[in-house]
Amino acid sequence: MQRVSGAERAALFEAPDDVEAINRLYCERKWSDGLPIIPPTVERVERMLAHTRRRPDEVVAQIAPGFGSATVERIAINAVMAGCEPAYLPVVIAAVGAVAEPQFNLQGIQATTNSAAVWVIVNGPAARRLGVNGTYNCLGQGTRANATIGRALRLVLQNVGGAVPGEMDRATHGQPGKYSFCCAENEEANPWEPLHVERGFKSDASVVTVVAAEGTMNMNTHAKDAGELLRVIADTMQHAPSNEYCYGSEPWLILSPEHAEVLKAGGLAKIDAQRRLWELTKMPAGRMAEKDLLRVKASRGSELGEIRPDTLLTIAHRPEDIRIIVAGGPGTHSVYVPCFGNTRAVSREIAE
Repeated sequence: MQRVSGAERAALFEAPDDVEAINRLYCERKWSDGLPIIPPTVERVERMLAHTRRRPDEVVAQIAPGFGSATVERIAINAVMAGCEPAYLPVVIAAVGAVAEPQFNLQGIQATTNSAAVWVIVNGPAARRLGVNGTYNCLGQGTRANATIGRALRLVLQNVGGAVPGEMDRATHGQPGKYSFCCAENEEANPWEPLHVERGFKSDASVVTVVAAEGTMNMNTHAKDAGELLRVIADTMQHAPSNEYCYGSEPWLILSPEHAEVLKAGGLAKIDAQRRLWELTKMPAGRMAEKDLLRVKASRGSELGEIRPDTLLTIAHRPEDIRIIVAGGPGTHSVYVPCFGNTRAVSREIAE
């Protein structure tokens, strides 16, 4: 791992063959997320590396804010610690590469006081082959792939990027998604094209998308009319203490299959839903606190011109920036995922 000196490596090798002792050591040295880790022995790391054709010393990315080098081997070490199956390694490597793209703004996400967590969405054959859950409880517990892929990325962000809580990670509260936040899209239940195809990849490609998510908001509505459903979703999305209105952001919606079918039955393509939501979420600038409105004027003045209390702020620059995926099992619930604001999601194809 990035922050291990030669002396520390020696201490690791001399550690007793005892899981409890090793976990105490990792917690003391701030290499752990607080949950028990799997000791990254040479044998376990080699088994992990056997699932990629890339060289162990290949640098996948420089990880902000400490800009440590995320080599394939270092990623594999953290994947072992997280409890990943070796076959998950290519997904984790792709996610690490994606978060380092400039438009994702990892520097801001890693060091902010905001609660932002990195959400990993997996599409394509790899999601099915690896068993990444996109149906019942896809954001919750119970699926090894979801839990450990998201956790592995978080450990890389901490151990290679240096985002240790209270040090470079300055989150006021953080959120549970900072342990792990990963799911698949429920492509079989999606009445529209899946996320990775929408973002320019072939339908048979395996793709990972990373999103800087502030959290999740459950929306329970039995609405059966498409217009009414979009109205109550928009009411949920509209909130004054919002990074999204400050920057013109990229808010995300996880529609349940049932709600997606309501929109489809109403004759709406995905872009139709995005356009209606973009209009319905417009919010008078006067709803914001005075200090927050100054931030809006500084960041969006060139886009919106003079901003007065009656100016209608859009939640995103364009309707298509309101991102929609379909996931989850049966039920009248969908999820609003507000975004960090000054960031854009990044997608990467998963390579072996």
